Amino acid sequence: MVSEKFRTMNLHMSEAEQQINPPRHIAMIMDGNGRWAEKHGQLRVKGHEAGAETVDRMVSLCAEIGVEVLTLYAFSSENWERPALEVAALMRLLQHYLRRETGRLRERNIRLRAIGRLQRLDLPVRRELEKACAETAAGSGMTLNLAISYGGRDELCDAARAVCREVQAGQYACEAIDHQHLAAHLGTAGLPDPDIMIRTGGEFRISNFLLWQLAYAELYFSDTLWPDFSREELLRIIRDFHQRERRFGRVPGR
Repeated sequence: MVSEKFRTMNLHMSEAEQQINPPRHIAMIMDGNGRWAEKHGQLRVKGHEAGAETVDRMVSLCAEIGVEVLTLYAFSSENWERPALEVAALMRLLQHYLRRETGRLRERNIRLRAIGRLQRLDLPVRRELEKACAETAAGSGMTLNLAISYGGRDELCDAARAVCREVQAGQYACEAIDHQHLAAHLGTAGLPDPDIMIRTGGEFRISNFLLWQLAYAELYFSDTLWPDFSREELLRIIRDFHQRERRFGRVPGR
């Protein structure tokens, strides 16, 4: 159940939200912004702007019910191949979001982190992101983890290179490398692996997202386009999650 601390802090929560048992870590692929815009006869950037409002709703709900980590796939390594105007609009939207939300995140005790090849971001965007992460670093509530310029294969390659350098320097023996050692070199080091991965927009793939970390996550695929994804649907998914038996390869009941 949600702790008494969260109930006291969030008296506006519905009874259903107060009774929810939150997973520790929820990961989300926020798909469908462009299709939502086309459906409404608008430019694709308007879909991304509408999607940013959904981000606000999901961050608020997850923090209120006591989720420890929320990881959002904000911009993939493959997204750099989109039309230059759309990429520029997405970067402006990210910068605007960071400027608008950093104070609110700090007030709500939410820590912001980012994973991915952040060096590819334009300098003004990267500085805004670094500033937001620094200003919320003391947050002891939920961690909001943004995957930006992120690809799971890139992450694994970067981790492998880091381990190779340790071996070359004589700091580590090849035979001693295990799951924990490699995981310590991933962007999510120090965070629990996701319990749930949710993808909106009706697609049935994980698109190079958290390839290592999703090994035993429960996967949910929603037909809802991201701007239309609601608090009620997330609560339904969490309830369904608790109906699944997570065996992690073991025999049921053991």
